[in-house]
Amino acid sequence: MNFVSVGGLTSRSSSTMSIATIHVSTCHITGTWSTIDLVVRGTLTLSLNETQIHAQAGDIIFIRDGVVHGGRPETSDTIYGCIVFDMKKMLAGSHSFQDQIDDILKHITLISKHIPSNTPDIPKIMQYLFRSMAEEYPGYELVVTGLLYSFLGLVRRHGLYHQADPLALREYKRKRITQLKQTFNLIDSNYPQPLTLADLAKAANLSPNYFCRFFQKITHHSPIDYLNRYRVEMACLKLAHTNDSITNIALACGFNDVSYFIKLFHRYKETSPLKYRQLIKSHSK
Repeated sequence: MNFVSVGGLTSRSSSTMSIATIHVSTCHITGTWSTIDLVVRGTLTLSLNETQIHAQAGDIIFIRDGVVHGGRPETSDTIYGCIVFDMKKMLAGSHSFQDQIDDILKHITLISKHIPSNTPDIPKIMQYLFRSMAEEYPGYELVVTGLLYSFLGLVRRHGLYHQADPLALREYKRKRITQLKQTFNLIDSNYPQPLTLADLAKAANLSPNYFCRFFQKITHHSPIDYLNRYRVEMACLKLAHTNDSITNIALACGFNDVSYFIKLFHRYKETSPLKYRQLIKSHSK
């Protein structure tokens, strides 16, 4: 499975399964879907709620549903892939071990976020899982489902899990994260429009000063920096999938100054929008 490493977004999904492969580098909410990241090459920094993880080639990151998360490649040659899936649908059914599955689905048992490359068994399982999703050979749906069960079984075998915090503490953390979801939803739906710090803070129902500190702690970016990164990521999509001019793409993504857009694009992607488009086109041939 080959993903472009310069911040574009590609995807492959199945019409018959609640699972898809994607590559993203913006911070976002997973909703009802869980995510498995596999670092193919280079190093990657991931933010998961209030935790920051540094992953290297071969490492696996498991992100349960509802977690605010985002990835940032640390080197220009970094390649990583993501598989997102609806665990409740993928693992539905009546089993003699359903109580173990239910504890995971209800977040009573929490799978370790970071699974290093030297962990027994699991990296090979994950590589096979990603390869199966990429190839979509006859019967791959059954293989993928079986591999997810194998993953959970190996997590149990190697003790790569822990019990959740007490209910009151979990509820407190959930409430804090829920406040940020409103800001992310605002950015998702209104990034082409002018947005101020006050707008972002108001969406979270927080004062601007507290909002800035809280947002920085969760995402490791300031609100405005995150907004600019998000807009650049949306520009990457348009560069990859449309023939629109650089100027029109900049305007469509919320930048009213094309020079400033190009400056930010180069800061985040270490290349120009034009060269990025050329690189994406060459990878897609």
